[in-house]
This record gives sequence, C-alpha cells and structure tokens, in this order.
Amino acid sequence: MRFFSYDSTFGQLFIKLSYGCCLNLLWLVCCLPIFTIGASTTALYYTSFKIAKDEGSFITTMFFRSFRQNFKQAIVIWLIMLVTGLIIGADAILLYRLRATSTGTAAVVWTLLLACIFACMIAYAIVLTYIFPLLSIASNTTPNMFKNAFLIGTHYLFVTLLVFFIHYAMFFLVVNVFTPLIIFGEGLCAVISAHILLKILRPLIYDPNAETEKSDSDEGEAEV
Repeated sequence: MRFFSYDSTFGQLFIKLSYGCCLNLLWLVCCLPIFTIGASTTALYYTSFKIAKDEGSFITTMFFRSFRQNFKQAIVIWLIMLVTGLIIGADAILLYRLRATSTGTAAVVWTLLLACIFACMIAYAIVLTYIFPLLSIASNTTPNMFKNAFLIGTHYLFVTLLVFFIHYAMFFLVVNVFTPLIIFGEGLCAVISAHILLKILRPLIYDPNAETEKSDSDEGEAEV
C-alpha cells in the first residue's frame, strides 16, 4: 500500500519518530555520568543534522563517532556551562529572598540586581541552546564557540524562540498530558530542531568525516 511505503508521508514520519526514540535512548545513556552531558548533546545534534540532510542511516555509528571526536571540547564547554548555571541560579535565589525581605531603597536595589540576573539567565539559555549544535557541525576555539552561539541566537531570535517552544512543548506534554512520550524526549526535539537550525547553520557545517571519506576514495582511485 502506498500509504505505508517508505517514501510516503506516513512512512517518513514513522522513520523520524523512530530515529527520535533511538537518539533519545542513546542520549540518556551517555548523559548518565553527568560530566558527559555536553558530549552526548553534541553527538545528538550531529546525528540529527545528518538525519535532517538525509545523510546516513546508521545513527548509532554516527552518534558515537561524534561523541568521541568532540569529547574533550564538549566536556570543557559543559563544565563551564554547569558552573555558570549554578552560580546564576544561586544568585537568583539569593536576590529573590533579599528582595522579598527588604523594603524601600534596598528593595529597589535588589530588584535591579534581580533584573540583571534575569537578563543573564536569558543570555545563558540562548548560549545553551546553540553551543552544542554549533560544536557538532563547526570547528572553532571554545571562546569563539560561546561568542558565536550568543551572536547567532540573538540574531535569529525567532528561530531561538521556536526551538525553545519545541522543548517546552515536549516537557509540557510529558508532564501534563501523556508521560510515556518521554521515550521521544530530547531525541525527537533535537531531530525537529535540526530541521529548523540547519537553515541558519548550514554555511558553518564542516564534517571531517566527509573529508576523510573523500580522501580515502581519492586514494583508492589513484591506486587503481
């Protein structure tokens, strides 16, 4: 039946859902040591971009290839993000409590500082949204990764909000509507987000694996 064929809309949708489920499982397993969350997320988006470009079908191989290649830099970036997030969160809690127990001039000061912390939280969320997808497709220094993630996120604000909404929608559905949807979780969010992010990140894509494969192919032709 055409409806159930590989090329049908239903067939493609089912394949993408199955990819999302498998990637979510791989992502969760590789996140378990906690300090590898960055490397796992980078591998997740690398594979999701490949799926969005219809390149390759061995998602496990692609996932662990990226996991190994970006492991060191991803860990450094993740630890920086983790420590920064903890500091911002602790400051927000402290300032909120000080604001709640203060009056007059002190309350105004704490409110202004709380507003600054809120702005930092927004900037943090933007960087967190883009830095691992960016790491998965581009080669650059760690400071430039942070800078580019923030600049891209603020420049393409509508795309940023759309990616936020995708993750929030999944969270809302899992918590309030149908908990078993957690089997898709971050995996499906990444696959959907990759189709959107690919349009703005495509010029930055650099895949060392493709270059290696091309070199191997050229060597083989030369030998013949």
